[in-house]
Amino acid sequence: MSTAPEQPAEPSAQVTVTLDSCAKEDARTVFDALHTSFAGDRDSGDAPGEAPGGGPIVWTATFDVSRTLALPGGPAHLGDPVTLTAQGGYHAVDRLREGLAESFAVKIVGTASGDQEQEAAFRLTNR
Repeated sequence: MSTAPEQPAEPSAQVTVTLDSCAKEDARTVFDALHTSFAGDRDSGDAPGEAPGGGPIVWTATFDVSRTLALPGGPAHLGDPVTLTAQGGYHAVDRLREGLAESFAVKIVGTASGDQEQEAAFRLTNR
């Protein structure tokens, strides 16, 4: 029996999320919240790790925001504020921000606009 391959998300519905300069526990909290709402390119159990030798580390994942899977059960707790960078189409980045707002207080701290997409920096804090 043959099954049709799963269709990849439209590029306009994909947002690349980057976290750095935060504790791995806070990165895990943010990614867990995003995995609740949106399909991602990583398994939801794929926990952020530490850099060998304790150096700086960047965590990244891509999320398909074309549909919401579920809403988080309420606010999530961060140990410290987290800065998240989101890159994708204008509508997709807005959908990601709305999804994050279900779990965190979200403040836009910077944007860079292009012809078809934008990069936005969000400051996430506890609600």
